[in-house]
Amino acid sequence: MASNPNYCDITPEIEALAGQALHNNSIDPGDYVKYDVKRGLRDLNGKGVLAGLTEISDVVAKQMVNGAEVPCDGKLYDRGIDVEKLVAGALKEDRFGFEETAYLLLLGRLPDRQELLEFKRQLAYYRSLPNNFVRDVILKAPSPDIMNSLARSVLNLACYDDRADDISLPNVMRQCVQLIALFPVLAVYGYQAYTYKSGSSLYIHAPQPELSTAENILSLLRSDSSYSFWEAHVLDICLTLHAEHGGGNNSTFTTHVVTSSGTDTYSCMTAALASLKGPKHGGANIKVIQMFEDMKERIGDWKDEDEVKAYLRALLDKQAFDKAGLIYGMGHAVYSLSDPRASVLRSFVEKLSREKGRNEEYELYSLVERLGPEVISGERTMYKGVSANVDFYSGFVYHMLDLPLELYTPIFAMARIAGWSAHRVEELINMGKIIRPAYKYVGTHTDYIPMSDR
Repeated sequence: MASNPNYCDITPEIEALAGQALHNNSIDPGDYVKYDVKRGLRDLNGKGVLAGLTEISDVVAKQMVNGAEVPCDGKLYDRGIDVEKLVAGALKEDRFGFEETAYLLLLGRLPDRQELLEFKRQLAYYRSLPNNFVRDVILKAPSPDIMNSLARSVLNLACYDDRADDISLPNVMRQCVQLIALFPVLAVYGYQAYTYKSGSSLYIHAPQPELSTAENILSLLRSDSSYSFWEAHVLDICLTLHAEHGGGNNSTFTTHVVTSSGTDTYSCMTAALASLKGPKHGGANIKVIQMFEDMKERIGDWKDEDEVKAYLRALLDKQAFDKAGLIYGMGHAVYSLSDPRASVLRSFVEKLSREKGRNEEYELYSLVERLGPEVISGERTMYKGVSANVDFYSGFVYHMLDLPLELYTPIFAMARIAGWSAHRVEELINMGKIIRPAYKYVGTHTDYIPMSDR
């Protein structure tokens, strides 16, 4: 069969179809108020519609004071444990914390030393891909979008699993542990395949069983497999902070929705990946970096507050960067006063920027973090507080670690697969009904017109 050279063209015929779709699918914004529909399944203050129960994590943005809810500094609890203490505990003992966090999320309690060692052995065992998988799947038709490459690889793993559709708890646990182990391998190999296609040398290093997840990411990625202990620690902190964030975030809710249908683990995690890829979710850290690169080019003096404010206003007025009207990295669907993950990262970013000789960039980030809420409150109607979110600093961390932009969102996925796995297990254990929220029909009923009369 002959190939179509115009496969990706947007033809006048397609433009016409899109125009018809736009004309016939525009819902009156006033209808959302009329029928009391919470757009985005949350109210104007960021409070989400209650859709389920979970014991996996608690995202706290408000506290009760004199019988009323008031905003407070954000807190994130994994299985009841403050994530800041998880990070601090690993640092104090000079070890990596992501694997401990993954165990905690999956099994509901902290492991002892022996249990953690055995869990790490399980991860090391499962980091091996099926025979010829790299050649037959990853190296064929590599994608510049590593999230797409990762999703394709996950779906293809189902072809190598004799029990792919078995949703018994032991089998799903096995599949989840395998995917936690394999996500870094699949993503980095997907990136190496893409760069090879673009003319670079191909490096396919084998994962090292004695290394942590963070260390393996850096070892697999770099041509000489070298990294510093501090680089690996900072990346490990990012993985720990990104591992879980409640049942209501878009990708985790997707995990619950898809799991409730009774589908297999590979389909479920591919759906979660598709959700995470979006620039309003996991892809936001890329947008932050791109926004700052544009900012650095357009602003003459990075320390001039008036210049920075003018640029931020231009962002909101859709006159700068991607003209989307957003200051990326500012604001969160739930948090108002502060995002605890951003608060943790901030101190490490400052130290890393000094070591990397990038103090001026850090000072610009700090300035935008301080001025951003002020500019937003002056330009927009505010229903809740605005502060820097985790994406604001995570992209800068990856930038200083010389990680390629193409891997920023996949790194998020490498961490969040632990949370997705925990939520999938929780949904399977407690599953009753398929998740099916309602949509109010606001169109009109019309008669069918025979073809001859149209």
